[in-house]
Amino acid sequence: MVAALLAAATFAGHASQLSTDARTAIPHDIQQLVVIDYRAMQESSAAMALRNRVMLPELKQLEEALQKSGLNDNHDVEQLAFAIFRLKPENEQTTIIGIAQGQFSMQDVLANFKKQKIKPTLIGENKLYPLGTSGMQVVFLDSSTILFGGTSAIKIALKARDGEAPNMLTNQPIMDAMRAVESEPLWSILDKKGTETMMRQVLGEAGSLTDFDTVRKRLQASWYTMNFQHGVHFDLTIQTGDTFTAATVASLLSAAVVLRKASGSEAEKVALTNTSVSSDSGKLGVHFAVGESDFESLIKSPLFQGMVH
Repeated sequence: MVAALLAAATFAGHASQLSTDARTAIPHDIQQLVVIDYRAMQESSAAMALRNRVMLPELKQLEEALQKSGLNDNHDVEQLAFAIFRLKPENEQTTIIGIAQGQFSMQDVLANFKKQKIKPTLIGENKLYPLGTSGMQVVFLDSSTILFGGTSAIKIALKARDGEAPNMLTNQPIMDAMRAVESEPLWSILDKKGTETMMRQVLGEAGSLTDFDTVRKRLQASWYTMNFQHGVHFDLTIQTGDTFTAATVASLLSAAVVLRKASGSEAEKVALTNTSVSSDSGKLGVHFAVGESDFESLIKSPLFQGMVH
């Protein structure tokens, strides 16, 4: 649901990997996970411009709540993750939590809470601190991992972390997808439902074709990465599980490219000219690139919004 791109100079040596504590705090029924190298994002004006354009209001609220905790987000936060998950396996309703990783001074943060006369609520051995009137809570999982979000979402996440409910580590498709991208500075993974939603947005008119209804149930998961090395590059992989489905979706995407070229903006046309779609062994791959000069126009387009949400 969010993308924050980094300038080429800030990519070297950066990767956004989640710690074990962070992973166990993410519930099993995750729909989308986005992880970014927060320091690199803060260092890049291009990244912040993109963040401000595509970040959803709910995610901005989480970031603002994190800042109210007294953390120096420009210095303390190294990785920032957002996890969107379903309240129940059979439920379409979702909620969201944020996870911040870094080297935090717990004493300073707790002293700030005490100064503001903010008292915690106990859930087991976990102390939850309210963040003003935002309805958000923050809790330290350890000295390097902070969980923040709405009270109900925090409670579900803590149950997952404490072994009282299944967590992401037991979700094999999600874990497999994460291993494919976690070495990148910015990445996102989506489950079956999230992949279906994204594909409908990306396909546009082509998504109304009967073929998509035939194959959409076979979509398993997807993941994407982005970088700015030698221009802006976007790589998306969709796991379908069988060669026929991958080939069919590839055909639909190729049709969508043709339609977009005919009706899209100049920036979209430039990007689509440099788009490749391929399928192999049950996986569909999409890569597109655009020069930096066309980037600002591209991020305003419906095509780009659909790809990164």
